[in-house]
Amino acid sequence: MNSSTPGIEPELHARRAASFGAEAAAYGAHRPDYPEKALAWALAGAKGTPERVLDLAAGTGKVSEGLLALGVTVTAVEPDAKMLEELTKTLPAVAPLIGTAERIPLPDDSVDAVVAGQAFHWFDLDRAYPEIARVLKPGGVVAALWNHDDESAGWLVELNTLIKTSVSRRWLNDYRSLLEHEAFEPFEKKTFGHKQPRTAESLVATFATHSHMLVATPEEREAKLRTAREFLDRNPETASGEFDLPITTTVFRARKR
Repeated sequence: MNSSTPGIEPELHARRAASFGAEAAAYGAHRPDYPEKALAWALAGAKGTPERVLDLAAGTGKVSEGLLALGVTVTAVEPDAKMLEELTKTLPAVAPLIGTAERIPLPDDSVDAVVAGQAFHWFDLDRAYPEIARVLKPGGVVAALWNHDDESAGWLVELNTLIKTSVSRRWLNDYRSLLEHEAFEPFEKKTFGHKQPRTAESLVATFATHSHMLVATPEEREAKLRTAREFLDRNPETASGEFDLPITTTVFRARKR
């Protein structure tokens, strides 16, 4: 069992982890970015000022884009070539490499920080933690970020209940902390408010990039996305043009011992 996702079936976990490449362009277009304050707090966990940062499981570059804005040098490691191709189209300043959290194609002690957005739950942490520690300089920081719905918005809670598929699972709420490892100090946790401008159409397109939708049967996926659109069209807060999707960004950070 993957140590980072207790209770998730290994075969389903693997299928969901590998599902994004086919929708790389849509992922890049519709997934939210990360607030600058959240990324800055993540990097502030390092000893000294980070200069070289690894975006691990970088996807289409949502984290990389924010890191570049903070003035650091970014290397992106991503297992899916299609996702990495999308990243390089929009972020030519980022050095792209094919690789995984369990096998990072970088030398020892080569980066000041390792940041992973929307990805730690896909890692085999028994193998990933030693690799992350290997490429981090002493005093470097590892940080994991997730964007998730701000459930103080009642309509979002209702909508998410309606669009669960037969392969939907929840694990973020179980992360009061991340699993600890001898190479790192205990994790600190902080949350940040965030938002993303959406329309009913673009929010449905965002839902279509979620792994539980991507691995559902075509019939179930179509039905759930139709349900989402019908809900958004009749919900007063989302029925008329553009609205702000409320997001909470959760960040965990730990310094290498």
